[in-house]
Amino acid sequence: MYALYPTNHVCVYTVTCQTTLLHFSLKGAETHTHTEAPSVAANWTDSLAIDLLQWNNGLKDQEITGCVPEDEAYIPTYLEAFPPLPEKGAPGEKSGEPASAWGSKIRPIKASVITQVFHVPLEERRYKDNSQFGEGEEAKVCLDIMHRTGAHIELSLAKDQGLSIMVTGKLDSVMKARKEIVARLQTQASATVAIPKEHHRFVIGKNGEKLQELELKTATKIAIPRPDDPSANIRITGTKEGIEKARHEILLISAEQDKRAVERLSLEKAFHPFIAGVHNRLVQELSQETGARISIPPPSLPKDEIVITGEKEAVALAVNRIRAIYEDKKRKTTTISVEVKKSQHRYIIGPKGNTLQEILEATGVSVEMPPLDSASETIILRGEPDKLGPALTQVYAKAKSVMVLEVSAPAWLHRFIIGKKGQNIGRITQQLPRVHIEFTDGEERISLEGPTEEVEQAQAQIQEIINDLLVRMDYTEVNIDQRFHRHLIGKNGANSE
Repeated sequence: MYALYPTNHVCVYTVTCQTTLLHFSLKGAETHTHTEAPSVAANWTDSLAIDLLQWNNGLKDQEITGCVPEDEAYIPTYLEAFPPLPEKGAPGEKSGEPASAWGSKIRPIKASVITQVFHVPLEERRYKDNSQFGEGEEAKVCLDIMHRTGAHIELSLAKDQGLSIMVTGKLDSVMKARKEIVARLQTQASATVAIPKEHHRFVIGKNGEKLQELELKTATKIAIPRPDDPSANIRITGTKEGIEKARHEILLISAEQDKRAVERLSLEKAFHPFIAGVHNRLVQELSQETGARISIPPPSLPKDEIVITGEKEAVALAVNRIRAIYEDKKRKTTTISVEVKKSQHRYIIGPKGNTLQEILEATGVSVEMPPLDSASETIILRGEPDKLGPALTQVYAKAKSVMVLEVSAPAWLHRFIIGKKGQNIGRITQQLPRVHIEFTDGEERISLEGPTEEVEQAQAQIQEIINDLLVRMDYTEVNIDQRFHRHLIGKNGANSE
C-alpha cells in the first residue's frame, strides 16, 4: 500500500507490506533532479508512483517473505495511492471542491514584530534610586514582565532622570507589556467619569473585549461598577495622560449610545486650549452653565472633534457658546514662530504641561509645541498681538531656566574626578542637588545640566578638581606582551594598587 504525507516542504512516502516498512524522504532538488516550484510537483509524483509500483513488482519477483501473496496483491490507482489533502477553498470557490495541496500559492508572511518607545518622567517614576539602575527593582520588574508577556524591554536613563523604555515584540505582547510597565514602574493616579448606568455595558463590550482593548490602548485599569451597584461612576487608574485618553474614549462611547442630542464640532486643534481654558476650567464652567457634557480631546490626542451631549436645548446652548469662543479667537488672534533648541522644549512644557498652562493663564497666549518625537524646533505662539511679546519673554525665560554645559576632561581622568566610591561627585551633588552630571565613556567631556546659577557653581568645582589632578597625575600607554600582564598585576591585584 502506498500513501503520500506532505509534511511542511518534505514529502514522506511510505511503502508498507505485512512485515516491511520503508520510508523515502524527498526534499526538493536534494533527492530529485527536478527543481521546479511546488505547482509542478504533481508531474514528478506521477513518475515516482510508477517507480514505486515497479519497485513493488520487484519485491514480488524476489519473493520477500512476510508480504501479501501474489494472488492477493492489489495495485491501487493513482488517486488511491496519493489522495489529495483537504484544504479550505479560496474565496469564491465552492466548499465541496477539494483544494490541491500542490497548486495553492504560498501567501506572503507579514512582519509581526513592532517596537514602541515611550518616556516616564522623573516625577512619575516609582523607583527613583539611580545608584542601582539596571540591577534594582526596575530591572527585576522588567525581567518579570518580559517573562510574562514575551516582549523584549530595554531601559535607559534620560538626562532629566526619567526613563526611556523601548518595547519590542508582537503587537499583543507589546501592548500587554506596556500596560504592565505603566502599572508597575510609573506612579499611578486615579479619576472617575460618570456616564449613564445603561451605557456601562457598551464600555465593557462583548465578553469584555471592548474593555480589554480600551485598557491596552490607554495603558490604564478601568473599574466598572457591578450591575447591582447603583453607582454610575467608572474609576480609571493609570498615568495622567492615560487617564485623559481613557476618559475621552469612554465619553465618546457613552455619547454614541446616548439617546439625547449629540453634536460633533470639528474645530481646529490649535484653538482647543482657548475653549478648554487654563486647566480645563472654562469648559467645566460651560458644562455646568449649560447642563451639557463637553468632551475635548486631550493635547496628546491629535483630533479636532469636540463632542457635546445632553438635552437638546443644553447641547444647542453649549454649541453656540463654543462656536462664539472659536470665532472670537480666530478673528482676534495671530501667531508668531520661534526656534528653540529641542533639548530645551521640555523646560517650556514643564511637569505634566504645567508651564504651558502658566503662560496661558498669565498672558492668554497658547503655546503650541512640536511632538517630542519630531525633529522640529519650531514653537508657535497664538494669541492677541499685544500679548504675544510678554508670552515670548516667558517662553525664552523658561527655556533658559535650565543650562547645559560641557567641561573638557581627558577620558582617563574621569574615574579620578568621580573619586573613590563617587566621593568627589557626591559632594558636589549634595550641595547642588538640581544639577545633573553625566560622564560618557570614551569621550573627553563632562555634561552638566540644571539651573543656570547652580550649573556654573558645579562647573567651577569640577574644573578645580581637574586642574589639581592634572598637576599631580599624567597618563601614557605602554605596550606589553599579554603573557606578562598577570605578573604585572600581581596576586589578587597586589602590584596594581
